[in-house]
Amino acid sequence: MTYILAIDQGTTSSRAILFDADMRVKATAQEEFTQHFPQSGWVEHDPSDIWSSVASTCRGVIEKAGVTAGDVVAVGITNQRETTLIWDRVTGEPIHNAIVWQDRRTAPFCEELRREGFEATITQKTGLLADPYFSGTKVHHILDKVDGARARAAAGELLFGTVDCYLIWKLTGGKRHVSDATNAARTMLYDIRKGGWSRTICDRFGIPMAMLPEVLDCAADFGVTRADLFGRELPILGVAGDQQAATIGQACFAPGMLKSTYGTGCFALLNTGDTLVESKKRLLGTIAYQFDGQPTYALEGSIFIAGAVVQWLRDGLKIIREAKETQPLAETADAGQELYMVPAFTGLGAPYWEADARGAIYGLTRNSGPAEFARAALESVGFQTRDLLEAMKSDWQASDTEGVLRVDGGMSASDWSMQFLSDIIGAPVDRPTVLETTALGVAWLAGMRAGVYPDQEGFAANWALDQRFEPQMDAATRQRRYAGWQDAVKRTLTTG
Repeated sequence: MTYILAIDQGTTSSRAILFDADMRVKATAQEEFTQHFPQSGWVEHDPSDIWSSVASTCRGVIEKAGVTAGDVVAVGITNQRETTLIWDRVTGEPIHNAIVWQDRRTAPFCEELRREGFEATITQKTGLLADPYFSGTKVHHILDKVDGARARAAAGELLFGTVDCYLIWKLTGGKRHVSDATNAARTMLYDIRKGGWSRTICDRFGIPMAMLPEVLDCAADFGVTRADLFGRELPILGVAGDQQAATIGQACFAPGMLKSTYGTGCFALLNTGDTLVESKKRLLGTIAYQFDGQPTYALEGSIFIAGAVVQWLRDGLKIIREAKETQPLAETADAGQELYMVPAFTGLGAPYWEADARGAIYGLTRNSGPAEFARAALESVGFQTRDLLEAMKSDWQASDTEGVLRVDGGMSASDWSMQFLSDIIGAPVDRPTVLETTALGVAWLAGMRAGVYPDQEGFAANWALDQRFEPQMDAATRQRRYAGWQDAVKRTLTTG
């Protein structure tokens, strides 16, 4: 028996998935952990929760599958990107909670960078914008706010890492301080043109470069796990940030191919090949994946709130008990009401990038109730996706863009949501048979490196369609609904 262990460390839970030699899911284990909100717009994780949930799910999935660690030939890691940790080089103790990608506390520093004109330098080197979303300003904040941190960092006592890097450090017993190119590309500190950390940006942020990890390809030798964790050492051979891992899992290897993942947030990536597109629509240039030292670039649009809007219906408004109740509730909504929910709970991402915007609902009547709120919540994800695709069409006008959107993530299981998505973007939406594309992407990286799985071409040939959603909405209705959404966003930005 031969298995690949995929670690999928997400924003609200950690999962471990075992894939067999045919890239089929053998077993899954999942564990949610606590979200911490110290202030409005601030989001933190306890690093011990991240680590313990990963360790327990990895052990749990091996036990659940009825196999042993001896049957596992390699480990792949995918992770929530941009979330930032700093820990002691010797003891491994974090000096602060992990600051999550959704966190907006560094907005004033980002505004300072924009005022001084430094954002242009950031964008030219990293493809990113001066936004609290990315790791660099979070590192700057922790070094500023934790007593003695800057002096300790300068003395070489502290290490920085995104979640993948922290997990590798823990899994290898502190022997390896490494990351991959896709995660490094999201820090705001990595020059994606030159393929190395930017001293110019690190100096401006006051970040000693000795804190930074070594950056490897997505398929590489990242180290081996401690033998005491699982009963034997396991090689870590594949790493990619969650959205890039989904791009790989969706086999979007040709320029013009496009995928969108619906998890806590929504992230659309368009493969642009060896061309780093300089967006005129405030999209991000990033690394889609890197093999043999050669990066493949992508345009990315990031929506902060997608599946999280369903969590809000459940935990905030308490109008549902489980996420799966949202679709049948939305189906009962009054067709005569057209509510628009702009879920800017932690600001608006692409193409607006307004950190101070906050959520709003428009079109309320006395008859508006849970069903209308549910429908507006689900529709908000479709509207936001169209925002991204409109910006991408403007930035990338290559003739080989295929016009089909490949989708994955939890919300993609909802037929209602995917049909509305197809309707509002006016294009086919393809849902694959394997929705675990994020985990599948890093499983393939690790398995390919281990010689178990096929090469890139063979992997792409295995991609299988579950269902295609074709547009059913007429063009006039589509444009009227989208114009209503654009008006709602405009009002939100004005009042925010």
